[in-house]
Amino acid sequence: MTHDLVATLRPLLTAEASAEAHATGTEPGDLEQAVWLRLLERLDTDGPPTDPQGWLRRAVRSESRRTRRTTRLERPYETEPADDVDRAPEHQALAAARGRALRDAVRRLPGRCPSLMEALLSPMDLTYREIAGELGISQGSLGPERSRCLSCLRRLLTPEVAAGGARG
Repeated sequence: MTHDLVATLRPLLTAEASAEAHATGTEPGDLEQAVWLRLLERLDTDGPPTDPQGWLRRAVRSESRRTRRTTRLERPYETEPADDVDRAPEHQALAAARGRALRDAVRRLPGRCPSLMEALLSPMDLTYREIAGELGISQGSLGPERSRCLSCLRRLLTPEVAAGGARG
């Protein structure tokens, strides 16, 4: 049943996501991925929609609006946050230690997460297209995969940050 529904909706979703993505400033694949996820969540809770094509069109537009709202709220940094110019040696040593701790935590991540996070942290500032090509995965799945990996990374780092050292 699910396979038939996916096969039936795939061409429509591709067309709808391509049409909406330009207005949101996002990749069509990212929009498609979000709608597929929404469909899977719906199938899990409420079963298949009674009007799959209508549901899909509404879901694409809803995800598109959500993306536009998110994009409007994001603001670029006024200065480069990783700028080490004019920092005292002790600050540079602490920053280096944090960097080592982060890279150590990244190496402990499950699955493809270490390679994905290393690509995202690369000083070469790779684009999503370059990262997808390097890792051999679709560009549309990078955003959701990145979110899952960051969640895992937060869970790994939270105990380490909370434990800290003795204070005072």
